[in-house]
Amino acid sequence: MTERRSLPVLQDGDPGREPDCEAAATPPPGMSRRTFLRTAAAGAGLAALTACNVEEMLRKHLHQLSPEELQALLRRVERKNSERFGRAVTVSAEGPRPGVEFGYGLDLSRCVGCRRCVYACVKENNQSRRNPQIHWIKVLEMDKAHGVDLVHADAYYEAETVPRPGHFYMPVQCQQCRNPPCVKVCPTKATWKEEDGIVVIDSDWCIGCRCCMSACPYGARHFNWAEPQLPASELNPQTHLLGNRPRPKGVVEKCTFCIQRTRRGLYPACVEACPVGARKFGNLLDPESEIRKVMETKRVFVFKEELATQPHFYYFYAT
Repeated sequence: MTERRSLPVLQDGDPGREPDCEAAATPPPGMSRRTFLRTAAAGAGLAALTACNVEEMLRKHLHQLSPEELQALLRRVERKNSERFGRAVTVSAEGPRPGVEFGYGLDLSRCVGCRRCVYACVKENNQSRRNPQIHWIKVLEMDKAHGVDLVHADAYYEAETVPRPGHFYMPVQCQQCRNPPCVKVCPTKATWKEEDGIVVIDSDWCIGCRCCMSACPYGARHFNWAEPQLPASELNPQTHLLGNRPRPKGVVEKCTFCIQRTRRGLYPACVEACPVGARKFGNLLDPESEIRKVMETKRVFVFKEELATQPHFYYFYAT
């Protein structure tokens, strides 16, 4: 859903104004979206929607849209966000490319814990300055003497310089699992795995139940508790419907391998921002890709392998 707004008052002599369907479909204070939609379906709330296009507000699943309906949806989202931020915004729904299965590699022997990847992700993916701020990437500081020890890992370390002596760093984000437990528990099918390996979320279908957050063993999904605070000057206007378009309060979001970039042949923002080259990305199906070279020549492991989630995200030691 979108931010809560009051219904517009139609003025005499202004017959061309359209009713604000988004505001009409917004639950009243104190009522959840789920309760509101259930009530509307029963007939009690339909009065608020009679002047609006109900199909637009309660649209079909993305996979069920015709090409014409999808283009109309993209134009509506572009128009809405362009008006909201006062600048031109593009929204694509570019799908997976044939013969591509994305893989991500992270060299733990090189990562210095600088967190530049974290803030490059924030900037690229239109994460708002909420309190607390949402980060799709979490960098864990660990003691070299104990190895990968999640119990004693510190995600909130503060240091004047990094890396700190005696420590190493393990960034964690969505692992883009082949067998994603988050997808299995979603009651509305708002999240699913695409053919190129990216697990996506349709925020229009997300009801904020947070079942997926409970199911994710990596803590990679984040709930929007507060209204978005994204200044227009900081907006990345090149967006993807299932990726970095601004998300509203009350939905879950996560890393998508920068779907708006990688499906156009670019690296994720975090890969480009890493000052030490610890992050690798590419097509697992291409024997000449960088990620395939990593898989074939380095000591590779996946996080929480015992859970059989089969991530597309790999950790390795180059030295």
